[in-house]
Amino acid sequence: MKIQQIRTINFTTYPNITFLEVVTDSGIVGLGETYYTPRSVAAYIEEVLAPMLLDADPLQIEAFWRRAYDGSHVYGNKGLEMRALSAVDLALWDILGQHLGQPVWQVLGGTSHPDGVLVYNTCAQAGYAQGTPGIRRKQPYAVPSQYRDYDAWNEDAGKLAKSLLEMGIRAMKIWPFDPFALTNRGQTISWQEIEQGLRPWQQIRDAVGLEMDVILEGHGYWALQPARRIAEALEPYKPALLEDLMKPDNPHTLAKLRASTRTPICASELLMNRYAIQEMVTANACDVVMTDIAWSGGITEARKIANLADTHNMGVIFHDCTGPVTLAAALHLGAHCTNTWMQEIVRDYTLGYYRELVAHPFEVENSRMMPPSRPGLGLALRPEACEREDCVIRTLAIV
Repeated sequence: MKIQQIRTINFTTYPNITFLEVVTDSGIVGLGETYYTPRSVAAYIEEVLAPMLLDADPLQIEAFWRRAYDGSHVYGNKGLEMRALSAVDLALWDILGQHLGQPVWQVLGGTSHPDGVLVYNTCAQAGYAQGTPGIRRKQPYAVPSQYRDYDAWNEDAGKLAKSLLEMGIRAMKIWPFDPFALTNRGQTISWQEIEQGLRPWQQIRDAVGLEMDVILEGHGYWALQPARRIAEALEPYKPALLEDLMKPDNPHTLAKLRASTRTPICASELLMNRYAIQEMVTANACDVVMTDIAWSGGITEARKIANLADTHNMGVIFHDCTGPVTLAAALHLGAHCTNTWMQEIVRDYTLGYYRELVAHPFEVENSRMMPPSRPGLGLALRPEACEREDCVIRTLAIV
């Protein structure tokens, strides 16, 4: 079996997602995905990765991964390069599973979570994270939203918590302190602002008590001193995790935050490979590891990140606020890994446009989600989706 063609699929309605199809001479088509800077991703795949892939054996995944990673080492390999490599890696694992007639979780060695992977709902809604960070982008299409969870937790977080529990979701993530960071680049936060940020936490505890685990998202906005103040103020509300209160670019500073709070620190999908995670772990800067399978090198590297966390008796969380292939691939790996804690989902995505683009339901039952059961990653883009007016298909390379 040889690779014959590589193409990208983009939807202007969802401008940050790049889908990648790797076509083989056997008729098997592997599907991958990554997020952000779609034109740059396509250019890198076309210029650098496609020449390595064309007419090559798609089943030699580890060897290809190392060749691609080592080749990009001289110019950084921790951002665009890793995201492009992730998309290809996911497509190759999809091909392997289809070739063997087994879902990827079985190819990896079977499931450690036969009832599915625990999930938490990031309380966003359609349109969230659709722009390029730091650049104003006008959304060309209105994206319908079935669950307006971002608006909901800003209005009545307790009512939202009840809605999630009714759906069988017992963990949620919110970011009520973010607006105060934007006024001064996260250098200070007043006690009055702290009180405002605590309002949704109080609403949740008043409405559902401790039935709901609540995670704080910080988006890396805060300096050390205000991060400590936020962590201290939150402790009476028993948060499940503090995620990225500070950027993970200085593990030793993050370790100071960890030393000052009893709440577990989660870090971080912003770290693009196992070497960065190792620095974080060695510095005693986190309690739980998070990674994004479509940013950190695909299944090949994310599996090693999960194993690294396991070596240090830490759980792993898989990030997804992005696309359906990312979620499906993460569920396969999450189901396999013994130390998987949770999988991130956005229910407005999983029950909305994910279902429009791929034929998989992404259902939650008893706060868990099963990986697809069909061979490979177990999903493909719907033919009708590829005929949409906003769909752009581009062939990057062909034999």
